[in-house]
Amino acid sequence: MAVNTDKNSYTIIFAVAMVLVVGSLLAFTASSLRPNIEENERMEKQQNILYAMGVNANQGSGDITFVGTDVVADKFSKYINKQLVIENGVAKENDKAYLINIKKEQTKAKNGGTRRLPLFVGEKDGETFYIAPIRGKGLWDAIW
Repeated sequence: MAVNTDKNSYTIIFAVAMVLVVGSLLAFTASSLRPNIEENERMEKQQNILYAMGVNANQGSGDITFVGTDVVADKFSKYINKQLVIENGVAKENDKAYLINIKKEQTKAKNGGTRRLPLFVGEKDGETFYIAPIRGKGLWDAIW
């Protein structure tokens, strides 16, 4: 028996089947790769904090090269002396301050909750650096 592929019902059933198959594959892939994604996000945050205080792998002027992912944890613990979380005007030390999601904290503050803000104190070449991740409105999108 031949299937009539010219009917609208065939097109709709085919589209629904494809959405279910592809959606299931994407959901499975995303859930199985979740630990890798979280580890990469952690390393990226640490790389950005180190880059803000001038710890990078730049070779020349105009070059933008972050610290490698294989050494970022060591460099982060070497250069960052304190990690503070500021909440309700009180700063408390917290070794996981870099895990705070600034965007979620901003949304929480807009909805009447209390906002937690990370502050990093680092030292490089005898100079003390204070790094405060911020997020705000830009012309077309958010700036962070």
